[in-house]
Amino acid sequence: MTDGKKVLVTGATGYVASWIVKRLLEEGHHVHATARNISQKNKTAHLQSLADSSPGEITFFEADLLIDGDFGTAMKDCEIVYHTASPFITVVKDAQKDLIDPALIGTRNVLHQASACPTVKRVVLTSSCAAMYTDAIDCKKGPNGELDESIWNDTASINYQPYNYSKTLAEQAAWEIADAQNQWKLVCINPSLIFGPAMAPEFSKSESLAIFKQLADGSLSTGVPRVGIGITDVRDVAEAHVQAGFRAEANGRNIVSGHNTNMLEMARLLHDKFGKEYKVPHSLAPKWLLYLVGPMVNKVITWKFVKNNVDVEWKANSSKAQKELGVTYRPLEQTLTDTFEQVIEQGIVKSR
Repeated sequence: MTDGKKVLVTGATGYVASWIVKRLLEEGHHVHATARNISQKNKTAHLQSLADSSPGEITFFEADLLIDGDFGTAMKDCEIVYHTASPFITVVKDAQKDLIDPALIGTRNVLHQASACPTVKRVVLTSSCAAMYTDAIDCKKGPNGELDESIWNDTASINYQPYNYSKTLAEQAAWEIADAQNQWKLVCINPSLIFGPAMAPEFSKSESLAIFKQLADGSLSTGVPRVGIGITDVRDVAEAHVQAGFRAEANGRNIVSGHNTNMLEMARLLHDKFGKEYKVPHSLAPKWLLYLVGPMVNKVITWKFVKNNVDVEWKANSSKAQKELGVTYRPLEQTLTDTFEQVIEQGIVKSR
């Protein structure tokens, strides 16, 4: 890896982006970090602190995903662009405004700006496995019944799993823009559900924490559904991004997912370690019960969701990222333990 490059990280204060910035600073690079409001020092302080103790440098820029050309100043002289900024929320009032516009318009704006900036040679886009599937049952479409990089999501919509729909539209737009030019190379990172310790203050508002909190605060005390999911550690996702920016062989889409698992397995791993002191559930919520009460408890848990995700295995093939990006994965227990300990430290869950 060559030291001392200027690189742009959009949405730099975010959960994944903060770990990417950390690794880039450790490697001695000059990070141009964007945020919507850099005057809020409490949101950028952790990144400045990292820079102060690293060989690299950081410069903050204000930029808005929805404003055409707003990333021009931040991108000036950068060779690599990491576009991580995109909302991750599952319950929204207006899917178009809250999810699709920031993801799609933001991606277009950043990538068009990359084409207008002659120094940019590579763009690394934070996509998602959500751009490949909507429900766990969709994994069966892939070779050997598992997702791979050839699979695209064709089941999400603005009305059903709009987050997955937004990630699909954004990545498709990215490839259209990339294929229409020959100045820079696009590499996509497609992680599954991300857990692990956070540096960013914004993690307290993240969807990952909201999902994790249900396993830690007693809200699922009646039982945990066996919902098939993939999980990967935020630190492994960040490393994949860094390698995607600098490895010559990095290309195309890259599934980054450490573990094919389900919510019940997660709960039982946490219960074994923390169940004596915290209200971590470990019993199974049967599928029939989810059909009966799911829609009343959470509007996301529709009959369709239950049918396609509960007691359905989630599988993905992440061998491409392992081979071409050198990605290795932390044990699932380590990822869950580190996350839970941080949740305890922040007072988000209380002991019995």
